Amino acid sequence: MKSTHSAMSVFALSTLALTLAAPLGGCEKKAEPAKPAAGAAAAKPAAADGHDHGHGPSTALGEQTVGGFTIRASRDGGIKAGGDAPIDAWVTGGTAKVAAVRFWIGSQDAKGSVKAKAALEKDNWHTHVEIPSPLPADSKLYVEIESDKGEKTVAGFDLKL
Repeated sequence: MKSTHSAMSVFALSTLALTLAAPLGGCEKKAEPAKPAAGAAAAKPAAADGHDHGHGPSTALGEQTVGGFTIRASRDGGIKAGGDAPIDAWVTGGTAKVAAVRFWIGSQDAKGSVKAKAALEKDNWHTHVEIPSPLPADSKLYVEIESDKGEKTVAGFDLKL
């Protein structure tokens, strides 16, 4: 009986060892970090607003005063129908507190556009905005400011294409 018992113990230990070692083996493929596409441009220094979106140079879209708020806006890179554009807006002034800022590109009524809610970063509101396809003629960047009182103010900026 001793030899059968020993053989079973060796078998059990071998099975246990293989079971525990299996996850450590090379069977599981691990994700590799993404590599830049061939011919991709080298990393660019951060833009003046502290961003490096990889979309191209920052374009100032101007400044407007609407509803007591002063809004300065910019976009990074080009505008391509069906793509997206990183947008930044700086909102100052006003007597009410800013509760939300939304951006969209297209017509003022936002027909065919997707409104994107921006997040407050350091001193600017930022998000990536979907660009409609087809891009309506005379499209603009629209910035909607919603106050803590629920009042909405909208400003339209030339995209400077």
